[in-house]
Amino acid sequence: MKNLIENEEKQERVLLVGIETFENEAYFESSMQELSDLTKTAGGLVVDSFTQKRDKPDSRYMIGSGKLEQIHWAIEVGEIDTVIFNDRLTPRQNVNLENALDVKVIDRMQLILDIFALRARSHEGMLQVEQAQLTYLLPRLVGQGIALSRQAGGIGSKGPGESKLEMDRRHIRKRIEDIEKALKKVEQTRETMRNKRTKSGIFKIGLIGYTNAGKSSIMNALVGEDKEQYEKDELFATLDSTTKMIKLTDSFTASLTDTVGFIQNLPTELIKAFKSTLEEAANVDLLIHVIDASNPDHEIHEQTVLKIMKDLDLEKIPVLNVYNKMDKAQSDFIPTLSPAIQMSIKSREGAQWLKTGILEKLHEMFEHFELQLSYSKAYQLPEIRKTALIEEIIEEEEGYQISGLISKNLMWKIDNL
Repeated sequence: MKNLIENEEKQERVLLVGIETFENEAYFESSMQELSDLTKTAGGLVVDSFTQKRDKPDSRYMIGSGKLEQIHWAIEVGEIDTVIFNDRLTPRQNVNLENALDVKVIDRMQLILDIFALRARSHEGMLQVEQAQLTYLLPRLVGQGIALSRQAGGIGSKGPGESKLEMDRRHIRKRIEDIEKALKKVEQTRETMRNKRTKSGIFKIGLIGYTNAGKSSIMNALVGEDKEQYEKDELFATLDSTTKMIKLTDSFTASLTDTVGFIQNLPTELIKAFKSTLEEAANVDLLIHVIDASNPDHEIHEQTVLKIMKDLDLEKIPVLNVYNKMDKAQSDFIPTLSPAIQMSIKSREGAQWLKTGILEKLHEMFEHFELQLSYSKAYQLPEIRKTALIEEIIEEEEGYQISGLISKNLMWKIDNL
């Protein structure tokens, strides 16, 4: 029994550090809480936390010398394995801090990359994460003898691994180039699939939102229990873009795409690496922005998502805001974005409320049409029902008189009949 206990993997003991400045004071506390949640998601145990108010970060250590001494003492007392900074460290700051504190030091960016490495399941996802990690770590390899020795395990070491980090810069650049070539091939396949969905005349809906807002739960509820994807109450539970078919009425069908959740200060390396995945959201007809109404920082989350949507040039796409987890929200909750649906996808009627809300949005977006369909073309009626919202079908002497609503982008299907 003793040997078994000794062989159990020890949970990494972590100390968090954050710098509060004028620029981040509005969301500093929520950002530090998020850093704690991210650390737990990565498997770490948060033992202590230090913050400091400064006009600007220290160029050598990010923090002042006095705070550095306090942290050094806390590391010894708390038997700390890893220090995680909430701000992005320069390569030189990283080296200086590890030399001064004599423990592994990483920043928020490397922590997020680590979690992505844990969560990636598809071949594409793993390639994208490795590309982002190598791009991030490349400038940090020079003069990092002690730093590299501490990357052998634990938080911040998932993905490429120690052996790849010890390759010289030329080999790492070569690996990044190889990954880019492989991802281009994957993107070609993804583009082919996107084109097929466009040509099929299927209305496309995309889920977007802050991480852990409930996007995967919404997809599972709309798709059906027999086609569920992984969902859990944790940050970045799913990473890989997933597209499935859903029925909004007995016949009207749409594709639903779930993309990676966003977060404050999402590493630019990840946005670049996941560009092809995030582009799935740019090729939809309607975006559903999912917001966790129970989170006290939901307004900050909303602004984070809106900023990323602007960066990805998604503002031209119609949006339906969905405030999820209303069963856990404050009784005086008031939505800040509109149009909006307030619901809980876990409730019995949650999925139906959402479908109703989507259909109401479609009635606003779609254009009216009238079609005379001869009886000889009656075989096309089921396809029309799948593509359009039918209001009325009248059987006349020469055929069907059909009226309804359809997306402007799909009007060509009606015009070609």
